[in-house]
Amino acid sequence: MTRATRHRLAVDAALLAVAAAFVLPLAWLVLASLDADAGLRVASPSPVTLDNFSAVLDPEITYRPMLNSLLLCGGATALTIVCAALAAYPLSRFPSRLNRPYLLTVLFATSLPITAIMVPVYGLFVQVDLIDTLHGTALFLAASQLPFAIWLMKNFMDGVPTVLEEAAWTDGASALQTLIRVVLPLMSPGVTVVIIYSFLMMWGNFFVPFMLLLTPEQLPASVSIFTFFGNHGAVVYGQLAAFSILYSTPVVLLYVLIAGRLGDGFALGGGVKG
Repeated sequence: MTRATRHRLAVDAALLAVAAAFVLPLAWLVLASLDADAGLRVASPSPVTLDNFSAVLDPEITYRPMLNSLLLCGGATALTIVCAALAAYPLSRFPSRLNRPYLLTVLFATSLPITAIMVPVYGLFVQVDLIDTLHGTALFLAASQLPFAIWLMKNFMDGVPTVLEEAAWTDGASALQTLIRVVLPLMSPGVTVVIIYSFLMMWGNFFVPFMLLLTPEQLPASVSIFTFFGNHGAVVYGQLAAFSILYSTPVVLLYVLIAGRLGDGFALGGGVKG
């Protein structure tokens, strides 16, 4: 056996080990959701049953928390995209000596741990009467994702030629009209990336809604999943797995519906006359 063959086999074995580390938890999730007596062991259910899904498909357990999550994360994502586009446009189109320090400050803001600022944020929300409100929590989620969204949006926006905007200005379009009708459609793959990333980060956020939402009827699914963990370490694994699959469905659907734009590239062909 040659050295190249041994190296290739070693790499293949390492990749298989990494793949198994991802596949085994997913396999447990699917198998446990179909097993009435599910445990932590990956095992084929005997018999296969949908009782776990029937148990969690309840307005109090699944429907209301999922609706709260959609309202919370959907609204926060929309606000993040709008604010990020408006902030990235002048950074991309109007060079200044302050742009780089500002972007570095924005990038630094993304590294701040959320737990370090939750105490003052909680006190502020109490004073301005935003505590225990979905719109207040959505505002904070949008603000926490905005720094990285601005950074991503600006980098994607740099790839759109300015000559296309100049042509729109010649036709009488304003800067806002140019941004909405020219720049954003051309950088739709970048906008898609920001949408998926922002929604995914907000959808899986447990700590922020857990701290800012107090009423059980307003809790999103990321917090209500905690109810499957009982006292003294008791966990209903089958129902937890079934709820986790339902909880992951909106994110998967979002990716399937809009990820096709990721492969489109920037549709600039024919847009610039030679």
